[in-house]
Amino acid sequence: MAITDEIKDSFRRGGVLTRLIYINLGVFLAFLIIDILFSLFNQQHIATMVKSWFSVPADPMALLLKPWSIFTYMFLHYDFLHILFNMLYLYWFGRIFLQFFNPRQLLGVYFMGGLAGALLYMVSYNIFPALSNFTESPIMMGASASVMAIIFGTASYSPNYRVHLIFLGPVKLMYLAIGMLILDLIAIPTLSNTGGHLAHIGGALLGMYFASRGTKGKDITMRFNRFMDSLVSMFSRKPKMRVTHSNKPPTNDMEYNARKRKKQGEIDRILDKIKTSGYDSLSKQEKDDLFNASNN
Repeated sequence: MAITDEIKDSFRRGGVLTRLIYINLGVFLAFLIIDILFSLFNQQHIATMVKSWFSVPADPMALLLKPWSIFTYMFLHYDFLHILFNMLYLYWFGRIFLQFFNPRQLLGVYFMGGLAGALLYMVSYNIFPALSNFTESPIMMGASASVMAIIFGTASYSPNYRVHLIFLGPVKLMYLAIGMLILDLIAIPTLSNTGGHLAHIGGALLGMYFASRGTKGKDITMRFNRFMDSLVSMFSRKPKMRVTHSNKPPTNDMEYNARKRKKQGEIDRILDKIKTSGYDSLSKQEKDDLFNASNN
């Protein structure tokens, strides 16, 4: 089985958390290839310009020229270490999050946390004098604000949940989240990545608000997810409806049972093939049939 087929199969069968990680990794690899290609032709500035078009700017007027960047920036990363730690945090805390909430809420908090981080980032750069003295609009990228929203959403909802850390042992989740927030606050005066750290705080605040409403039975992601569904449906290709008429009489019990036995026989054959030759020996159609049968 080719590795690309394995990745596609894993993505298709994976949940929201798996798909978020795959999308982030895919975007990182795509821009890495762009960087390499343009570097070989001594045109690195073009690669930088392309990346900037998907990074959220601090200048609201610049955002009007690329409104999509307020969403795309949260899937874009600077370098390998940047994406490595973000994806590790997303995986670790995302799994804890899913113990208390459903996958659609995870997706909603990811996007809303990213939007909250971008908003605080832009507001800060246009209000605080120490940040407003820039000749051209700074840009921001990364999933950190989204991840912080998931971390603080989980920690605020279940503050006494314990995680086991190397050398420290069991630590309450809220203490771990507060420690991460303190590190961001300490880093703000350095002005090296102040906007990014402020964005983290924006994500954390969104996560805490989500949890506070969740304890009261309210889900702030519900309307946002509906909006995103409608937005996706607007740009997705709608299949053409085909109306067919059939004079075939309804299937009787005998025909139904015959079809059921035939289907079960096919599944038994596939299982026998797995026993003798392994899962990788199955064709794509056989894997689909087995997957569909397991969900019925």
